[in-house]
Amino acid sequence: MIPLFLYRVGFILITPFLIVLFFIRRLKGKESKTRFCERLGYPKMARPDGKLIWMHGASVGECLSMMPLINKLLAMDDKLHIMVTSGTVTSADLMAKRLPDRAFHQFIPIDSPWGARHFVRHFHADAVLWFESDFWPNLLASIHAAKIPLVLLNGRISDKSFQRWMRARWFLRPILRFFTLTLGQSVENTTRLKELGSPLSDCVGNLKYAAPPAPYDAAELERLLAGIGNRECWCGASTHNNEEEQMADVHLELKKTHEDLLTICVPRHPHRADDIEKMLVKKGLKVARRSRGEEIKADTDFYVADTIGEMGLLYRLAPIVFVGGSLIPFGGQNMLEPMSLRRAVIIGPHAFNFREIVQSAKESQALLEVPDKNALGAMLGYLLNTPTARQEIAERAEIVATSEMAVLDRLYECLKAKGII
Repeated sequence: MIPLFLYRVGFILITPFLIVLFFIRRLKGKESKTRFCERLGYPKMARPDGKLIWMHGASVGECLSMMPLINKLLAMDDKLHIMVTSGTVTSADLMAKRLPDRAFHQFIPIDSPWGARHFVRHFHADAVLWFESDFWPNLLASIHAAKIPLVLLNGRISDKSFQRWMRARWFLRPILRFFTLTLGQSVENTTRLKELGSPLSDCVGNLKYAAPPAPYDAAELERLLAGIGNRECWCGASTHNNEEEQMADVHLELKKTHEDLLTICVPRHPHRADDIEKMLVKKGLKVARRSRGEEIKADTDFYVADTIGEMGLLYRLAPIVFVGGSLIPFGGQNMLEPMSLRRAVIIGPHAFNFREIVQSAKESQALLEVPDKNALGAMLGYLLNTPTARQEIAERAEIVATSEMAVLDRLYECLKAKGII
């Protein structure tokens, strides 16, 4: 396999630079200081006895999408253990809070030939379920070499990735052939996987639809709602760099007609909270930080929720939610979670990573899309002023978000029929 050989040679050549890069990331808090051995492929944790299924997702979104399947598989087999791997500290912290008994988290190892091989041999899972499109050639090759069934779940190939991979099919085709089965999250993604060289592809639906309502602390919700009182409120969730500044401009404009407005900001990466706060204060806005335990006061403009694993709580604070990653050309974040909680959801023009969901929701008038921050402000003003319209949109959103819950059963039956589980 010439492509994999070339990849391995290239990886060996850049290994010294990677070591320096990961050391810098560790100093910046982007890598775990106590679990770095996992990143090298040498975990300290022993393999649990009995059957083990390994699930991998790149970061928070993929890890959240696998939770319904984790719960179902564990409920169907009381001897089963599940290992979840991901590559970010944020997702590791979230999984520590969300994973049930008999499930545990490990960091995905750096894709070195030796580290990948050792990690696969150490845990020797009975099956591997790989979520979306986080392809690591050495890891996948090691799984295949160990004769472990390997399935791509909720496979997604974005427009840019598809164009790029079509030019490099000579490299991707042998990697896709490591998979026993690839399941696209839509018909379009399944077709793309076939065109790129996947020998066996199918579609059972998008697993993101199977996610139950996000959990929350009822007592904490009551306390925060008491602090908000009768104030008008909206939430900007999973926001990225530059979006918070646009939210600040929107807030300042809306305050001219909604004097008691409260904006809740939930940055996608909480470590950016210091920079966000500095920007907001520079604009003359009063800020409260959740990570510091600061209360929402009558004069608080922005409540920056810089914590992990609390979206179920934060979405329930505001009737209107803007989902970030969409005012900038990032591709958007999952809008189904707030929709399932009966919220009026707004996105920007760049939610292309969720094209099928957006199209379905817009056809049902269950999702609002705006082209820029000025239109976002206008839409927020309309929804704040017309609670009846807001409620109707929210009710349609809940219907759309819960319309494909059966995808979990279809996926389970598919994996069972193929002898994967």
